[in-house]
Amino acid sequence: MKKTIKFLAVVESLILLTNIIFFEFYINLQIAALSSFFIIAGSAYAYKKMVKEQIKLENIDEKRDTLDEIEDPYELYENFEVDERLADELDIKAIVKEEKKKIKILNIKDIKKGSRAGVSLFRLVPYLFLVLGFIALRNNELLDIYIYLPSLLVGIVAGYFFAKEL
Repeated sequence: MKKTIKFLAVVESLILLTNIIFFEFYINLQIAALSSFFIIAGSAYAYKKMVKEQIKLENIDEKRDTLDEIEDPYELYENFEVDERLADELDIKAIVKEEKKKIKILNIKDIKKGSRAGVSLFRLVPYLFLVLGFIALRNNELLDIYIYLPSLLVGIVAGYFFAKEL
């Protein structure tokens, strides 16, 4: 974590030095880099937090091994019970009801559980910062898209190093 903070301090120092050259360049670089850094860092932190919660709840799905998935991707060779009775002897309505019970219906609890990381404040606030920063630059006639777009890469690289340290 110390390496990341040092790296971020160096990046911010270099960005601050661009203020000497040209203010428009500096402000575009600063807002773009911070926006993309906050987005990457917030997403990584929210995802890490979600994974830790799932591990704590022991909500871990068992997966088949990779070789088995490659050889039998549709689980055609799995051992399923086959009812050997004649079609006349089978109760089709009971079989249909039993199969319907196996189908998972999308409910509010599952939606809430799956969208926790997606609607986390750690992800929403950085996107809000990105949009408001872009609008502020545009309204004050400081936006230079040729500086702004490449400057997003600076924040992405810094965010990558931050996420790697998490």
